[in-house]
Amino acid sequence: MELKSVNSSNISQIGYDQSKSALIVRFNNGAYYKYEDVPEQTYNNFITASSVGKYFQSYIRNVYAYKKIDVAEGVEPKL
Repeated sequence: MELKSVNSSNISQIGYDQSKSALIVRFNNGAYYKYEDVPEQTYNNFITASSVGKYFQSYIRNVYAYKKIDVAEGVEPKL
């Protein structure tokens, strides 16, 4: 899964695994979170939103189950 860089004051990268409906969000502080059962359309709306941070706050945070995942620098997140 490829993480795509985004322009946000809080989020640095976003990735999506279609086969698992899993959204990965990397925050600017380096923390990675996996959001589960996220529809692909939600990911598409998220990655193309005029404000990624506002979209995250309104449509992802506190909507989908999530967990923090440990990822070593330069290593792809394991889902």
